[in-house]
Amino acid sequence: MSFKAYPTTWALHEAVRAAATRWHRRQLLTDAQQVAIEAAYPLDFFRPGWLLRLVLFIFTGIGCATATGFLLMATDTLDSQFSIATGSIICAIGSLATLELTIKNTKPYHAGYDNALLYAALLALLFLGAEALQLLVGTPDLGDITDPPMRPLLLFAGALLAAATVRYADRGVAAAGFATGLLLLANLVLPYALGRALLPFLLMLAAAGTGWLVRHLARRPDYFYYRTCLQTVKALALATFYLGGNYLVVREGNAAIGHLPVAPQIPFAPLFYAFTACIPLAYIYYGLRRHDRLVLVAGLLAAAFSVFTLRYYRTLLPPAVAATLAGALLLAAAAAALRYLRTPRHGLTEAPGDEAAPLFNLESLAVAQYNAPGPAPAAGFSFGGGDSGGGGATGQF
Repeated sequence: MSFKAYPTTWALHEAVRAAATRWHRRQLLTDAQQVAIEAAYPLDFFRPGWLLRLVLFIFTGIGCATATGFLLMATDTLDSQFSIATGSIICAIGSLATLELTIKNTKPYHAGYDNALLYAALLALLFLGAEALQLLVGTPDLGDITDPPMRPLLLFAGALLAAATVRYADRGVAAAGFATGLLLLANLVLPYALGRALLPFLLMLAAAGTGWLVRHLARRPDYFYYRTCLQTVKALALATFYLGGNYLVVREGNAAIGHLPVAPQIPFAPLFYAFTACIPLAYIYYGLRRHDRLVLVAGLLAAAFSVFTLRYYRTLLPPAVAATLAGALLLAAAAAALRYLRTPRHGLTEAPGDEAAPLFNLESLAVAQYNAPGPAPAAGFSFGGGDSGGGGATGQF
C-alpha cells in the first residue's frame, strides 16, 4: 500500500508531456509524435490555471475558517480549553477526511482547494499539539526562540510537516518543514555561551547537508512525485548557506538576538567577508559548469546582495552614480555574453531554450509513438548533470 496521496503516474505523465512539449517547440519531435506521446501519457487529474487555483484556495480557506468558527460557537457551553481542543480535533479530522475523499473522487492535483484543506488540517493539528504541550511543559514564548518549551513544539511541528510532505508532496509544507528544522537548530544552540558564534556555521552545515540529501533523493524512482518539493528545499538550502555566511546578516542578526542597539564587530569577520565574496562566485561557476539554472540564479541574486552588503558598510560613490555605473556595466556584460554565446560554446547558448532542462532524452519520448508506457520511462530517463535542479541532459543550457 502506497503512503502517497496522489498516484505517482500523475507526476510522471506531467513531466513526460512537458518534456515532449519542449522538444516539439524546438522542432525535434513531429506533430504526430507529440500527439502520440500525449495519448500514451494522459493527464487524468484536475488542475486549473494559477488564477483559478488561487481563487479556489482562498474560498476553500474561507470555508474552513467559517466551519471552525461554527464549531467553536457550538461548543461554547463547554469548558473553554476543552472547547478549543474539541474544535481542533473535529476540524483536523474533518479537513483530512474531506481531503482524502476529494482526491479519490474529483482527482485534484495541487489544484488549490486540496492545498487549502491540507493547510487547514495541519494548522488544526499544530494548534492541538500546542495545547497539549502547554499542559505538559508550560506555555512557550513564541517571541523567544531560545525558550525551552519551544523545543517539543518544534519537534512535533517538524515531524508533522515531514509526514505531510511525504504523503502529499506539497512544496509549501516542505518549505515550512525546512524552516522548522532551522528554528529547532537555533533553539538547541542559542542557550549556550558560544551559541551565537557557532550558529552561522551550523546553519551553513545544515544547509549543505540538506543539499546533499536533496541530491541523493533525486535518484529515487519516485523523484517526479517530489520534484517540486525537492526544488523548493534546494532553493531554500542555497539561500540559507549563503545568508548564513553573509557578513551583514551575521552581524545584524547577532545584534538582534542579543537585543543590542548597535551592531558591534563580530568574531571571524574576515572569514565572513570571504564567504560574502566567494559563495556567489562559487554558485555562478557551479551553475554554469553543471547547467543548473537554479544554482545560477541563486548565485546572481547572492552576488547582488553581496554588493548591497558592501555598500551598507562602505560608501565608495554616491548612490545615483553607483547605480548608473552598475547598470551600464551589467548591460555591457549581458550584451557581450549574448554575442559570445550566439554560437554555442562550452555547452552554453544564448538562444532561448527550454524553461527547464529536459529530464528525458529524445528517443524515449519518440518511442512512445509505438509503445505503451510502463510504470517509468526505462531507457530514456536521465537526470543529467543538473541533479535535482534539473538539467544537463541536452548538452546545452
